[in-house]
Amino acid sequence: MTRIRHVLFDADGVLQYVPGGWYAAMEPYLGDRARDFLHKTWKDELPTLAGQGDYMPLLAAALLEYGVTTPVEAVYKNVWHNIAIAEETFEIVDALRHRGYGVHLGTNQEQHRATHMRTTLGYDDLFDVSCYSCELGVAKPEPAFFTEAARRIGAPPQTILFIDDSAKNIDGARAAGLAAEQWDHEQGHPSLLDLLAEHDIEIPSMPAPIAASPASADR
Repeated sequence: MTRIRHVLFDADGVLQYVPGGWYAAMEPYLGDRARDFLHKTWKDELPTLAGQGDYMPLLAAALLEYGVTTPVEAVYKNVWHNIAIAEETFEIVDALRHRGYGVHLGTNQEQHRATHMRTTLGYDDLFDVSCYSCELGVAKPEPAFFTEAARRIGAPPQTILFIDDSAKNIDGARAAGLAAEQWDHEQGHPSLLDLLAEHDIEIPSMPAPIAASPASADR
């Protein structure tokens, strides 16, 4: 069996989450229409995840269509920048680095949220290689996302383990030759440690489990 030397982490659902979930975050503006609105605007967002176009005008148009008068910049900040860190996952990221593994970020984001994560959240300093879909020009679950991520990491795909909360993304990673496991932060870090151990990645010294964070809607 090829030895894993790198771990590539998804962001939303694995490293971070929207407190209370996306729907709850949008409810102050749209009430019970929040779910319908988000699914519409996420569909509009798809090309921008691959770096095609600017999401903000699309979001502004959708807000206008739904009768929301709050400026798009305020809505975006209060919802899309409303990010909490899954501390237990970052403890594992640190432990992996201390044991000599490469730790990397692989996430679907449009340019504005990617910039927020790079700068305000400081992710550029936390990962060896950061792979944002808007910069790669292709989004998960396309196998090409993972092929390009492996190229940027500079390692054979089979030496990279990908962690994501989406089954479709896991399938895409495996199609590109990566090892991949489905996991989300609400399962707690002991279960992630078990998955890592299945790939011969042992982290013997970890703090006591941290309570699971509030639920967030899948995206």
